[in-house]
Amino acid sequence: MHRWLALVPFAFTLGGVLVANRVRPFVFGLPFFLAWTIAGVALSAIVMACVYRLDPDNRSDEP
Repeated sequence: MHRWLALVPFAFTLGGVLVANRVRPFVFGLPFFLAWTIAGVALSAIVMACVYRLDPDNRSDEP
């Protein structure tokens, strides 16, 4: 069930096409679409770390 979280970065990327397809406003001096893309990379890393931690196959509780 936790693997469905992997769809979040995909949806974020697709949403970028609809929402962030513009240059202005600037975010920290970057065009909005570039800032959106960087945020998507960071979000992907966080979500994949959560999926990894929630996956029971990655638990090292066993001796």
